[in-house]
Amino acid sequence: MQSSPPASGAVAPSAPAQPQSPRDLFVSFTWLALQGFGGVLAIVQREMVEKKKWLTPDQFLEDWAVAQVMPGPNVINLALMIGDRYFGLRGALAAVAGMLTIPLGVILALAVLYAHYAGNPQVAAALRGMGAVSGGLIAATGIKLLPQLRKHPLGFAVCLGFVALVFVAITVLKIPLGWVLLVLGGVACVWTWRKIPA
Repeated sequence: MQSSPPASGAVAPSAPAQPQSPRDLFVSFTWLALQGFGGVLAIVQREMVEKKKWLTPDQFLEDWAVAQVMPGPNVINLALMIGDRYFGLRGALAAVAGMLTIPLGVILALAVLYAHYAGNPQVAAALRGMGAVSGGLIAATGIKLLPQLRKHPLGFAVCLGFVALVFVAITVLKIPLGWVLLVLGGVACVWTWRKIPA
């Protein structure tokens, strides 16, 4: 028995959004980097997942986890992965160039200004205030990503346990990040691998 064709008014599922070209990647990542004073994580999550929809929340969480454990700046690693996903080597180079080219000029100009005004107490106080804001941005993004952990094979409670262990290891015990990633990250990876059905 043949299935009936879809009704003429039926809407086909739309293709997932993606960058139009390497130039689109370059412009988008340049814009991200220029917004990212104090840390780009919160802005990347908002732009890539919520606005452009180039990544689903699950994809962002997975890519961000890989970017975190790879050597080098995690946002550059993420840009490389997103660019490569859509346009291969050209896309990866375009995304990284967007993250670095124009922001580098801005940073050099700000470095000159900072060297000139570093002794000013008002400048020092303003920079301390910016540090508090950037910490808040990172915390807010972490909280927004928490719901995705409910789908994790280890379960939400175990994931929160790992979050707490990492927090205590880094902030209370002052264990270097590399060792925390190697030990707790390794345990989490092996445990997850064993939980996923073959």
